[in-house]
Amino acid sequence: MSKPQQIALNSLHEWLHKETASVIDPLTNKATSIIKETKNRLDDTVDITEQLQKNSQAEMQKNNPKTNKFARNANKFAEGLIHILSEVKTPEQTNYSSTQTFSTNLEKTVNTTLQLRAQAYLYITPYFIFDRRKLDVVIKRLSDIHRELRDFITDKYVKAKTIEETTTNTEKLKQTITQARATQKEIEELQPKHESLKQQLTQTQQEIAATQTRPELTQITAAEDQINELRDNVKHNLRHLQKPFQKLQSLTRAGEAGMPLDDAKKLDEYLHDPFKALATEAEGYPQLKAILGKLNEAINKNKLKLKSTRLRKAQEQINTILNKDALITLQQNCKQANAKKQQLLTSETAATLQNKLTQFQDRCKQLQKENEATALCIKTLQEEHRKLQERITSEKRDIEKVITELTGKTVQISLN
Repeated sequence: MSKPQQIALNSLHEWLHKETASVIDPLTNKATSIIKETKNRLDDTVDITEQLQKNSQAEMQKNNPKTNKFARNANKFAEGLIHILSEVKTPEQTNYSSTQTFSTNLEKTVNTTLQLRAQAYLYITPYFIFDRRKLDVVIKRLSDIHRELRDFITDKYVKAKTIEETTTNTEKLKQTITQARATQKEIEELQPKHESLKQQLTQTQQEIAATQTRPELTQITAAEDQINELRDNVKHNLRHLQKPFQKLQSLTRAGEAGMPLDDAKKLDEYLHDPFKALATEAEGYPQLKAILGKLNEAINKNKLKLKSTRLRKAQEQINTILNKDALITLQQNCKQANAKKQQLLTSETAATLQNKLTQFQDRCKQLQKENEATALCIKTLQEEHRKLQERITSEKRDIEKVITELTGKTVQISLN
């Protein structure tokens, strides 16, 4: 099997022209000749139509009642036909595309001319018989040349179409290659930025870890862990009172359960943050006891609509808190943990470290966002580049196949 002939993409058009010139040039010359003859026949048709126009105008000037109507019809027909024929423009350059367009436009003109003729002749007959005969001759000659042009395009000149399409596809291939290279350049420009962002992100994460392990902050973290544990404990100890507290708050807002404003605010705290509410109460939680007293009063007056099981558990918890001081130790632990955290937070060193940590964390979030966006952009561009490469391979293969069919030579297009 012979080795494929290597042809540079930029030289392909010139090479293909040389290889097909012996076949295409005669066909193009033939097309040019037919177009020229078509132009002549169009001119002849216009000339005969203008003669009909002059003759009808002359007849109209006679103002003969017998022929005046027919003359006006003939003049109108001639004027319309001249306009239609003058709209047909011959191509400046002969190729398959321009010739095909010219043939299509000519076909529409011929069909319209025949329709106008059929309609007009009914209204100008039997007058202008010599003009009609002359016009019939030139219209037939115009129709014949169009048929010859159409048959030539369909039968012989179609090979030129393949070559022109190959030239067009070659330009498309060049554009695809340009797009692929531009995409690859974007990827190469983004990759250093992506690497830099990853390095900055790693460094910032290390700075966060180093700051978090400073004793001043680890003590705060330990205090927060203790508070979270106590928060769960408080929530557990008041778990059966949450629904009754909600019911009591609704009664208070509706004016059905009188309660001092401070106690009402504390009730809201116990609903939203029981730890904070207990830790900030006076020793022995007098406000909580006052709230529980109001709750007992509402229960006794049957104002709280609760299921019997939930009501029993709530009453048991109210009793242990009011009569057995069940939360004394827990409250002391909450106060101590809360005070310790506040003391640590007021430390100047801790405040500075907390501020730095916040800055590092904000920067880390921003870097992560930019890094993810850049990574996504690179991934999108890589997928686009992959598809463009597939298009290049497909377009190149199709062009090589067509060239082989046209020239009988096996070629391989070089893209470099």
